[in-house]
Amino acid sequence: MKIRAKEDPNVKLNMTSMIDIVFQLLVFFIMTFKIVEMEGDFNVRMPLAAEETNVIEEVLPDLITVRLKVGAEGVIAGIDVDNGVDGDSFFENDMYTKLTDFVERTIDAEGDPSEAIETEVEFDIDYDLKYSYTVKAIESVSGKVVDKQIKKLIEKIKFKDNSQQGE
Repeated sequence: MKIRAKEDPNVKLNMTSMIDIVFQLLVFFIMTFKIVEMEGDFNVRMPLAAEETNVIEEVLPDLITVRLKVGAEGVIAGIDVDNGVDGDSFFENDMYTKLTDFVERTIDAEGDPSEAIETEVEFDIDYDLKYSYTVKAIESVSGKVVDKQIKKLIEKIKFKDNSQQGE
């Protein structure tokens, strides 16, 4: 004889635990999601459309090389500047002011103020130089205050790799 179980036509599913699990998963993924900023330089200059596709003219930025020389006990001894055309050396107490004036003259000699964006400064820093002198030099080439207004000079700054020098 076959025993049949009675089927209850009013079968109900308890959805409370299912909803709890869904909310726990949702909270977990929200709390562990990390937004990462895109890396890299997105200031890309695309070439202008040209009639001849085989000729692409690239404008290279002007480069001013600034060498910070160390003296006794990590104090700055002098600044050598070279921008490919002419160079100069500063050794007095107002060497940072002279560096700012040199950069300003170089940018003004180019004529167009928008060309300052294309000018780069590369720092070649002696290994034992104290960090505060480097910061002052960066401030000197970045801009200056004129009549309570900030005049921007150089925006692109890079450093020469001297990692083998201190070993």
